[in-house]
Amino acid sequence: MDCDEAPTGVQVSDHWLPFTVPAGLMPDPQLDGLSAELQVHRVQPVYAHGKCPSVHNRAAVLIHGRTVYGPAAFDLRQPSGQGGELSVQKALARAGIDTFAPNLLGYGRSTRFDVLDDPGNASLPAYGTNDTCQHPEGCDTTHVSVFPLDQQGDHLFTNPLGKQRRSHSSRVRFARVDTFVRDIRQVIDDAITRAQPSDGKVTLVGLSAGGQHVGRTLYAANPNPLLAHSDQDIAKVNRVVFLSSLFGFPTEETTPPTGFATFPLHVYGPDDGASGMPPDRESVCTGRVVPGSQKQLWTQIQEEDPVGRQWGGDDPKHPTGLARSPVFSSYGWNTTVAGQLTTPTLVVHGADDEVTPVANANSIYGALPASMTNKVLVKVECATHGLLWEACSGRRCIPASGTPYGGRPGTPWAGPHSTLKTALIEWITSGTFDGAANGQFTVNKSGVVSPAP
Repeated sequence: MDCDEAPTGVQVSDHWLPFTVPAGLMPDPQLDGLSAELQVHRVQPVYAHGKCPSVHNRAAVLIHGRTVYGPAAFDLRQPSGQGGELSVQKALARAGIDTFAPNLLGYGRSTRFDVLDDPGNASLPAYGTNDTCQHPEGCDTTHVSVFPLDQQGDHLFTNPLGKQRRSHSSRVRFARVDTFVRDIRQVIDDAITRAQPSDGKVTLVGLSAGGQHVGRTLYAANPNPLLAHSDQDIAKVNRVVFLSSLFGFPTEETTPPTGFATFPLHVYGPDDGASGMPPDRESVCTGRVVPGSQKQLWTQIQEEDPVGRQWGGDDPKHPTGLARSPVFSSYGWNTTVAGQLTTPTLVVHGADDEVTPVANANSIYGALPASMTNKVLVKVECATHGLLWEACSGRRCIPASGTPYGGRPGTPWAGPHSTLKTALIEWITSGTFDGAANGQFTVNKSGVVSPAP
């Protein structure tokens, strides 16, 4: 009977992983012992006539960043403009890689508990001089600007708060990095069970803040007693990718001088935190933004947040729609942690990223052990923090010499999204980039690879 050497299609599904919150895992003890679920978005290869025995099973777990939910980030249902879709998961599935993109706790359709369903848990105004508070509902402190103060007044005041700020039912940040490490461990085990990878392992990909969570997951010396036996979980990961990653925090959770955020809920709209680039680069990087892609990204975020999409605006009958994400503390991903990694590591970063600077990629790569024989750094020109959705158009897409990475001679470069997909597929299947197991590389504005100077 005939069998298929390559996938004939893909299958998209969502499933949920139940668990009980361990005591002490989260900053708010009222969440201890509660039942919770993680949503996992899976895109898997399909073999119409059955997969041939010689074809390897491969699996990847993709961890989202601070705000954009996993299914939206990695499975964007948007035409690329040059045929196909921007979806990373579908591209990997068509290459025979089974992909799992969870929403971590507090994101998307994973459990948010009552504390993130309550708009009164968004931030209140700042304390005044001498730590005084002039507001009967209370005041707040934040430990980092990405979790701003008075979101109740700025985003929620009319809808759904009815022009009355509320006191919090929880007065601590929602999560810490180890909260998400526990999630990642569970998803790794689930992916291995479902995908049955031939080597019994997954490739782990961390995007933006997800890079921080992945780095902490691979920290063998994690002292958290709730996350014992880190070495056993690290052994389940064959390779790792840090994509546009955050970097440079304390090794362990350390209270900032001003204290942690005193609220658990962050909200944002479609224009908050957009991935821009230096103004002088926009004219060079023609076709960077795929028409309709930003709207589609927001549409998919809203699909995952039925509560948030009813919030915002000045008319309760016509909400503008917001999205919710948890407030968390950052630690566990720095030179100390990177210096003890043993997992083969690919670092990919947009050279024009203004959200997480490209210097992060240099620092990560430079901190990896000198003894590591399988490590690669790739910097992509005309790519920002949203490089996995970015394209190319015009004359610059046709190289003056050379061939775009992963392309064919004479064929224009499709853009950073294409480079990323090709790099992920090669790394997951072979542990190389452009045939090399080690080294630093630059992808120029036309998609051509060269050794970094």
